[in-house]
Amino acid sequence: MAEQTPRRISILDVLPFAVMAVVAAVDLSEGPGVGVMPLVSLGPAFSGLVGGWRRTAVVGGIALLLCSALGLYNGLFDDRRGFTALVSVAGVTAAGLLAAVMRQRRESELASVRSIAEVAQRVLLRPVPRRAGHLRAAVSYTSAVAEARIGGDLYEVVASPGGVRVIVGDVQGKGLDAVETAALVLGAFREAAHDEADLPSVGARLERVADRELQGEKFVTAVLAEVRDGHFVTLLNYGHPAPVVIGPDGTARFAEPPRYALPLGLGVHGTEAPEPYAVGFAPGEQLLLYTDGVSEARDANRSFYPLADRLDLLKDPDPEAALERLREDLVEHVQGPLHDDAAMLLLRYQD
Repeated sequence: MAEQTPRRISILDVLPFAVMAVVAAVDLSEGPGVGVMPLVSLGPAFSGLVGGWRRTAVVGGIALLLCSALGLYNGLFDDRRGFTALVSVAGVTAAGLLAAVMRQRRESELASVRSIAEVAQRVLLRPVPRRAGHLRAAVSYTSAVAEARIGGDLYEVVASPGGVRVIVGDVQGKGLDAVETAALVLGAFREAAHDEADLPSVGARLERVADRELQGEKFVTAVLAEVRDGHFVTLLNYGHPAPVVIGPDGTARFAEPPRYALPLGLGVHGTEAPEPYAVGFAPGEQLLLYTDGVSEARDANRSFYPLADRLDLLKDPDPEAALERLREDLVEHVQGPLHDDAAMLLLRYQD
């Protein structure tokens, strides 16, 4: 059985006792005329902000005993001052208990929501297979919200009879609506990737689902990729940032489409579907697909993340470690929370 690491004591743990000790010291040294005895109530007040209700009750009991002792020592119970101080400490202790109970209840609810979010993440954004055919895959997802587990970016890798098929996309909007849209697109892709004969048919099926299900101004930018036998990858781009192919020597080329099509969900405007295009993708090369949370991340000077200049970070033999180095560099560039979710999917072609 693993030995649990003891929790480190913080300044907030000792603050209530330190405050009461200081108040007692001042009262004893300066006398009752200073009138600091009611400040003993700061002990349970601070405890209620950071501790549980049991700890707050203990601190409140100590505060009442301390207040009683000081009142007797100073002879304050001969008039109202001593009783007023006791009532003040008791009232603050009761308020601290209420605050502690409410805070613990909120923390419990937040923990439950986080647990549900983690389950939703496992269902919506399942771990990609580490190996699919000649490809090794790694994925990175960084949410713009510190406490969030999932958002509007999506990715999937499917080993189908027609080859390895991949999608990386970005849902317009935030919150639960974006998560619902991402789930819709991913569900349609997972089915179409297995059923359809070629990548344009997969894209056409996604367009039909998106046009039928997405309402209002909702849309999804996405890039689809298919790797069959042969040293090339077929791409289909729906208004999404172009993937980048990195050679063994570190040279990079962005796989721009012949023309950019509208995102998924805007097919009602009657525009043409995107054209599939082939890009060389040989053993030893890497294909990086990403969302605009990467390419449009800005630092304090409003400078975009220089992705093309950072691709040498992907040289690590382990694709997961390589992608993590790129993610850490992205976060360091922003020097704070990201303004948009950032998803990256790395494919390595190996013999």
